[in-house]
Amino acid sequence: MAQHLFQTSAAGWGLSALALGLVWAQLVWVLPRLRREAGVAASVMLVFSIAAVAALLWWQLSVPVGWTLPVVVALAFGHVGWSLGRKQPRRPDATVTRAPSSTLSAPRSTLPAQADRGSLGRYRIERELGRGAMGAVYLGRDPKIGRQVAIKTMALSREFAGDELVEARERFFREAETAGRLQHPDIVTIFDAGEERELAYIAMEYLKGDNLQAYTTPAKLLPVANVLLIVARVADALHYAHSQGVVHRDIKPANVVVDPATDQVKVTDFGIARVADSARTRTGLVLGTPSFMSPEQLAGRRVDGRSDLYSLGVMLFQLLTGRLPHRSESMATLMQQIANEPAPDVRSIRPDLPEALARVVALTLEKRPEARYSGGQQLAADLRAVVASMKSHGQQPGPVNAAALPPDSSGFAATVKMERVDTGHNPSL
Repeated sequence: MAQHLFQTSAAGWGLSALALGLVWAQLVWVLPRLRREAGVAASVMLVFSIAAVAALLWWQLSVPVGWTLPVVVALAFGHVGWSLGRKQPRRPDATVTRAPSSTLSAPRSTLPAQADRGSLGRYRIERELGRGAMGAVYLGRDPKIGRQVAIKTMALSREFAGDELVEARERFFREAETAGRLQHPDIVTIFDAGEERELAYIAMEYLKGDNLQAYTTPAKLLPVANVLLIVARVADALHYAHSQGVVHRDIKPANVVVDPATDQVKVTDFGIARVADSARTRTGLVLGTPSFMSPEQLAGRRVDGRSDLYSLGVMLFQLLTGRLPHRSESMATLMQQIANEPAPDVRSIRPDLPEALARVVALTLEKRPEARYSGGQQLAADLRAVVASMKSHGQQPGPVNAAALPPDSSGFAATVKMERVDTGHNPSL
């Protein structure tokens, strides 16, 4: 009798240890690598498996099964904690209404200890510059040469798991390497890329000045000639990038930094958009910044440099008028407008703008890629020609009268349409 009790007790303790080991592996190793739905299924299967084995042992061998209760409770509470800790997907409409940002960030609590202690990789962190959707941007210093750098971080492990995380890491470093090969005076220089404690980072040229988002409201618009010369430089930078096989995919005012004191214009975030997009599309969100996206990009088709030029045309329209050509609080309505509705003539908002400039803007905002400028170099040349003509004729368009503008709503797109009598620089049309 005593020997039988010892055997059953030993079996019970052994099986308890095995079950607890399985629970530990489930909570620590398996769940973090699964999506929510797969994690729920795995936990339910493990609970039923433990209960079934315990019932069978009790029925056949009279092995005590009281140990199953704390095991099942531990698994249940552990799974609930893991489930609540998973990042909830953002609502699709949030990408339409959220203010554009030039930074990528994550909540402060998710940043690694190195950043809090003042270092990331070999770089010393001096202060935080900004935050956005997937990481943070820091002002850092390379202690070896004393150079200040901007360090942009991406918390890939919060957006991906398992094979997707491996693929995201590979894409991140591939895009960083590609962007690092771009050597142009108007493109931000990439110095280094790395990863530490699942936080990927890119060290790049630290830029002074403001991004163009500061000049997109009617009360703060830059002089027209300044706008055209800045956009011409961006077009030249994009022409160079496209010639190297690199498409930006997220051209917008927040990704262009200007410093009037030093006559600096820099396009930033080459390669970042593609990595961030792969996270957003997993939850059904549209890529990039919707209001600046080309019709083909919104449709999910393959894009080339002409898509960037469309985005640049949206940016030019906004810098000239303080308004976007298409906007809506509804993602579906916005996508329909961009895909089908002609962009309004900029002269419907600023009648004193030159007709030649209105034609340039209209050409960049053509729905069909083949109807737009074929390259940024010609767009830049046309913009500089408009500036030269304005100077020779003494034209100096006045500021936008904000009080006379139509209401800033989805009805804003119902404006004067421009007759397409010129095929611009697409002689094949």
